[in-house]
Amino acid sequence: MKSEKSLFHEKNIYFGPIDHQKDVKIVSKWTHDPIYMRGLVTTPVLPLPKVRIEKQFEAIEKETENHQRFYFSVHAKADDRLIGFGDIFRISWANQSGWLKLGIGDAEDRGQGYGTEILKLLVRYAFDELSFYRLSAAISEENTTGLKLFQKVGFVEEVRQHEGIYHDNQRWDLIHLGLLQKERQI
Repeated sequence: MKSEKSLFHEKNIYFGPIDHQKDVKIVSKWTHDPIYMRGLVTTPVLPLPKVRIEKQFEAIEKETENHQRFYFSVHAKADDRLIGFGDIFRISWANQSGWLKLGIGDAEDRGQGYGTEILKLLVRYAFDELSFYRLSAAISEENTTGLKLFQKVGFVEEVRQHEGIYHDNQRWDLIHLGLLQKERQI
């Protein structure tokens, strides 16, 4: 008999809902880190106040209620603290597809294997629970860690937007990656 893999737990992390009381302050602090923010957005980075984060969380929850997005707060099992997020968005139910994004807020938590576990859970949830056929992601070429992470689980480069990102007087390619359900490696 095949054993079921958890949709919300990996070895060192677990997925949970947004906690408005605790998460807003922590996420606002993360937005003050340009390295973190540049890994998430292609727009100019900006430190965000708690009130803006709260509004973003409200918008995310509305999209989740309408099944247009599935957003998870990510916690470390060792101490139950918020370390990041996992996000399935731009969902096309007709095409059984969506986009993935993840982030790890504090620099000390990066490089600890959390990203791999978050991505495994996102892929598992999208393919096994939502019955998606295709997943997509967009990552700047300067984010070599992120690119390696997605490639490790089977994502392949599909489109390269040459010099699509600009900051610190340098241009970077924006790389669009894709993964089909039948090609998944986790």
